Order: sequence, then C-alpha cells, then structure tokens
Amino acid sequence: MKNFIYVLVAALSVSLAACTSNKKKNVESTEQQEVALSVDKAVCLEDLLANAEANVGKEVTLRGVITHTCKHSGRRCFIAGKDQKTTIRVEAKGNIGGFNRELIGSEVVVKGTLRENRLTKEYLAQMEEDLNDKQGKENAETCESELKNIEGMREWMKANNKDFYSVYYMDGLEYEVVE
Repeated sequence: MKNFIYVLVAALSVSLAACTSNKKKNVESTEQQEVALSVDKAVCLEDLLANAEANVGKEVTLRGVITHTCKHSGRRCFIAGKDQKTTIRVEAKGNIGGFNRELIGSEVVVKGTLRENRLTKEYLAQMEEDLNDKQGKENAETCESELKNIEGMREWMKANNKDFYSVYYMDGLEYEVVE
C-alpha cells in the first residue's frame, strides 16, 4: 500500500509539472504574439501625421528609425518616417526610463500618446524678434535657417486658414527594438 501511495504521488507530480510547463510555453507564445501584433498595428510617421488632429490625446503605435537621442538625459529621441526627412520627438514617459545613444539607427515600435503644441502667431513673432536680436551675435546661417522655418510656418498657417502651427510629439509609454 505504501508503494502504491508513492507511485500515485510521483504520477501526480509528473502530471502537475507537465501542466505547469505547458502553461509557461503558452504564456511565452502569447507574449511573442503580442509583440508581433504591436509591430503589425504600428503605423509609419507619415500616416500618423496625415491624421494627427484626430489622434491628439489618443494612444498610438508608431514604427520608425531613431535618428537622435538626447545625449545629456536620454529623456527624448527623434524618430524618422519612411522618407527619412520627417521626424517626431518622443518623450520618455511611462515604462521608458530613457533612450540610450546605442539606439540611434535602430528601428523601433513605440506605443504612446500623441500630443500637440500649437505655435501661435504671437509666439512666432516673438521667436522672430529673438532671432533677429541674436543674428549679429551668433551663427548667421543658423539664424537664417530658423527664420526661413518661421516663414514656412506662417505660409502653412495662411494656406490652411489657421491662426496656429501645430507641432506634434509623443509621450512614449513603451518601446521595442524591431529585429
């Protein structure tokens, strides 16, 4: 009888171990599917910006290449779209402690909240005044470039009948490197 109980306990132990092992495998495969889903649901920057007004304040998933990280704090990075000309700033929030320099050139998927900063006509006028004051003291090429950017913003505002220029950015909640 004693031997029967030992055999029964051993059989139950093996059965429980097998069930636990299968659960772990299922959890791992589910996690892998979730990662794949996040990549599949991710949009490129150009598509995100094409519909940006409607997505402000909403959670979005973006896929792109990191072109720059803040070298002092690592609290922000810039992600380029397919054209490699359009970029968006991503702020480290949520589960993101920061973006290290080794990420530059890496393709990533970032989940976060799309935000908007509206530059008003008054703000642009103040920027222009500040640049004109600096122009003789600093690099004239930089100032000229920034002045052209301000003029481009004003032209966009006029063409789109708006009294502000939108700058979109993301509060990043989590990211993964695409391999």
